[in-house]
Amino acid sequence: MTSDVVTQLTTDFPELAHLSRQDLEDLLNDNNYFQAVFHSLPRVKAMHDAQAELGNANSSIANNNMALQDKLYQLRSETQDAFNEAKALEARWKEVEKEQRDVYQRFTPQFLLMRLRHSVSAQDDASERLATAFIQHQSLGSSESHSGTSTPSGKDMDDFIKEFKEARKIYHKRVMWSDRWSKGQVEWRDE
Repeated sequence: MTSDVVTQLTTDFPELAHLSRQDLEDLLNDNNYFQAVFHSLPRVKAMHDAQAELGNANSSIANNNMALQDKLYQLRSETQDAFNEAKALEARWKEVEKEQRDVYQRFTPQFLLMRLRHSVSAQDDASERLATAFIQHQSLGSSESHSGTSTPSGKDMDDFIKEFKEARKIYHKRVMWSDRWSKGQVEWRDE
């Protein structure tokens, strides 16, 4: 061993400065002796102590994490359930929105105008059917009166007039609203 190596070794490790040259050579040649001396050095002891402290801290953290594991799994399960419920509610929301659009579609101004126009035609047809039925009944009655049966009574005539007048009144109201709507005199509010 050269003196430069010994000088460097004692400079880097002042704890070994008290060892003789023979002891240093024995240290390099005998692995067990080297390990015994190496582990007795204060820096190595400090490093082992720090490593043990870190190991204990890691062990403590791991134990703490393991203690929280069941709660974490429970929270994960609850979160997954809440997420699944939210997804189901989101899908239901889309269904409800579609149902709502379908319901509201029946109350749009365009749809209501179309229904009003259809109801005008239907009411006109209904009143005309009523009049036709009455006339046919009267003509049957007059042909029967020639054969010896009675003609429609005044009560039948009053009932027809009342019913026909009400049907035509509804018809004319609907025509009036349809005309106003066509002229832009009907205003719809979204309240």
